[in-house]
Amino acid sequence: MVFAKLIPILVAALLAGPAGSTAPPSGQGRWSWPLSPKPHVLRTFDPPDKPWLSGHRGVDLGAAHDAGPVTAAPAVASPADGVVSFAGTVVDRPVLTIDHGGGLRSSFEPVDTGLKPGDHVTKGQVIGNLAAAPAHCQGTCLHWGVRRGDDYVNPLAFILDLRPSILLPIH
Repeated sequence: MVFAKLIPILVAALLAGPAGSTAPPSGQGRWSWPLSPKPHVLRTFDPPDKPWLSGHRGVDLGAAHDAGPVTAAPAVASPADGVVSFAGTVVDRPVLTIDHGGGLRSSFEPVDTGLKPGDHVTKGQVIGNLAAAPAHCQGTCLHWGVRRGDDYVNPLAFILDLRPSILLPIH
């Protein structure tokens, strides 16, 4: 009997997600895919156990064609827009970083862009074109990373519901 009363509380807690979840609330605040049409995920988020170890701190998205447009993926709800915080070359790739406020920054590489730090961007706005990066992926891909403060987070958590499915007993 006590367990039956706890089920709604447990379900609500599970659906709310973990404390400090990186996903925006359901319904509002969803980001959009940075490539159109919806790309295939070629390589998933695989953060290292320690910040100095190797890992994959973002996702690789397969583009439908070479030199396709890349669009900003700021949240619909606050922060709805973003401000370019970096546009330049890192090692051998052109990188664009957008500050979405609230400690969230997204980065896109390899992206050729005419944007400069301080430029404002809005959701869906073309921010550049996918450039060649022969050493990163087989074929053409976009590496998309998101940071919350100093921590890398899974970009897919901002556009997909990554919560696990929960099977409940039938009464």
